[in-house]
Amino acid sequence: MVAPLMLLDSASLYFRGFYGAPASITAPDGTPVNAVRGFLDIIAKLVATYRPGPVVACWDDAWRPRWRVGLIASYKAHRVAQTLSDGTWAEDVPPELIVQVPIIREVLEALGMPPVGAADHEADDVIGTLAARATGPVDVVTGDRDLFQVIDDDRGVRVVYTARGMSRLEVVTDEVVQTKYGVHAGQYVDFAVLRGDPSDGLPGVAGIGEKTAAGLLAAHGDLAGIRAAADAGEGLTPRARTNVLASAAYLDVAPTVVRVTTDADVPPAPARAPRPDLDAAHALAERWGLGGAMQRVLDALAG
Repeated sequence: MVAPLMLLDSASLYFRGFYGAPASITAPDGTPVNAVRGFLDIIAKLVATYRPGPVVACWDDAWRPRWRVGLIASYKAHRVAQTLSDGTWAEDVPPELIVQVPIIREVLEALGMPPVGAADHEADDVIGTLAARATGPVDVVTGDRDLFQVIDDDRGVRVVYTARGMSRLEVVTDEVVQTKYGVHAGQYVDFAVLRGDPSDGLPGVAGIGEKTAAGLLAAHGDLAGIRAAADAGEGLTPRARTNVLASAAYLDVAPTVVRVTTDADVPPAPARAPRPDLDAAHALAERWGLGGAMQRVLDALAG
């Protein structure tokens, strides 16, 4: 059995670590390290459970890419803390987490899984690119259901979904997507466009929720088919037809915003499992008071 390439949606996981571990966890100098330790424990469990080969920490070099905002101005707009001098945006993130992100990067380097990002792209795009390139099985680890779009049963690409917590991890395949939403993974982009997503600032089409979106896709195959039916006045209720036609400008651009990039400028995935720098890892564990969390990751990788 070929060990899968594991692609980590890093921000999704370190946010989970931050909110899942007590804020009282600090380094000897008082720096909060609950997100660092939480992230390490997450990695240890993932490695021990799924026995991956290579592991890639996919990174948001731009959490709100300008090219996506240029298409839909509301994209993640509610998460903006301030506009920076270079025209990019600072995300509204707790300061106690902000100080831990450089430590997380340093720890990942020591573990032999340095963060991989792409200029003006999100971690989702790195994941989409590496998953598309892969010639063997892939496990994408995320709490973001938008990444269900990369699932491909024929190629062995699946999602390890963390939204219900690390004690209730869910392996999501095309069959699971069909059971949950009534659409195939290959239809997920169109489904998400129609439904919308307030957490990403995507309005969707008025009056079309998950059930209606799934029904329209079952009847017409894809968004292009739905729009053609609306133009022809066939196969949609009068209300749905009116709303689809009224959303034409949104529907012209939203699929590009929702669909992950598969050609981001990222290096090839490593060919082998991570090889930690043990001296660096132990030094970081001592400096930041990472307790047994670092050793649990090292043991999992060694196993």
